[in-house]
Amino acid sequence: MSAPNSLFVRACKSQPVERTPVWFMRQAGRYLKQYRALRQQHSLLEICKKPALAAEVTITAAEFLGVDAAIIFADLLLPLEVMGLTFHFAAGEGPVIGKPVRTTEDVAHLRTDRADELSFVSEAVTLVAKHFAQRLPVIGFCGAPFTLASYMIEGGGSRHYLNTKKMMYNSPADWDELMRKLVEVTAQYSAQQVRAGADVVQVFDSWVGCLSVEDYRGYVLPHAAKLVKRLQETGAPVIYFGTDSAPLLPAMNETGADGIGFDWRIPLDQAWSALNYRPAVQGNLDPVLLFADWKELKARAQQILALAGGRPGHIFNLGHGILPETPVQNVKSLARFVQESRVK
Repeated sequence: MSAPNSLFVRACKSQPVERTPVWFMRQAGRYLKQYRALRQQHSLLEICKKPALAAEVTITAAEFLGVDAAIIFADLLLPLEVMGLTFHFAAGEGPVIGKPVRTTEDVAHLRTDRADELSFVSEAVTLVAKHFAQRLPVIGFCGAPFTLASYMIEGGGSRHYLNTKKMMYNSPADWDELMRKLVEVTAQYSAQQVRAGADVVQVFDSWVGCLSVEDYRGYVLPHAAKLVKRLQETGAPVIYFGTDSAPLLPAMNETGADGIGFDWRIPLDQAWSALNYRPAVQGNLDPVLLFADWKELKARAQQILALAGGRPGHIFNLGHGILPETPVQNVKSLARFVQESRVK
């Protein structure tokens, strides 16, 4: 680990800190002109697979914004390739999976023995950790089993997750085997990142909010909890993040994750109370508020800090990633504002 005593890592462990740490999901992205310039020369996957480029993007964004943590630049779906699935990014449509996983045979063909082929991500982590040394912690990440499974089964994004839920309900043995394989690959992949210098691992369950509490508990929680436990064995704290997940928070808490991230649809104090104040919490400003004027943005950030109430274990973040057209100055100003606000 590169910066185990940093504000961010201490907050992840719910230890007292002198001020609230702040970083932003998708802090390296299309809203930054430096990133757009690089994307004119390289595809997203090229940047991910060239450690020097991925490290450059990670470092540039963290330094430019002045945030308290650098999240490694990678794509959620990278583990799918080493499991035997091909995907590409369609313009304006997001990822498209070549051949979706729909049958028992499809699940059986998925491999779990090639996670080492993702070492380009851990090599980028090493470069970032070396650059920042003790100055800034590095966040590694992976997709959660449910969210990766939904991409694999649907063949891309989805509104209703029809095929995903059909497998859950009608082929529970296939579902369990798919989730088992995903836990195996993502656990290996994330452990590589920690060994390379990542201080914390964030698990993104971006689409889990499509589930009822009953389905989450029955089909997802056991696997998510297994992944969290595997990652915690590395010694790194784990943040488990989901969108549209307010009804699921008590169940998500049962994964045992060190921190839980959630979106803006629930006030921060209500979310923390639903979690029985056990984990650290991360969030939860609506990313669209970054388009508001500074007075409004500042007031809403202040409100989130007030709802945290100075309790140890709050990490300021958005409730989802920074959007492409976001005014850069607002992002910088927000980071600085949070850092200048002292924990009461």
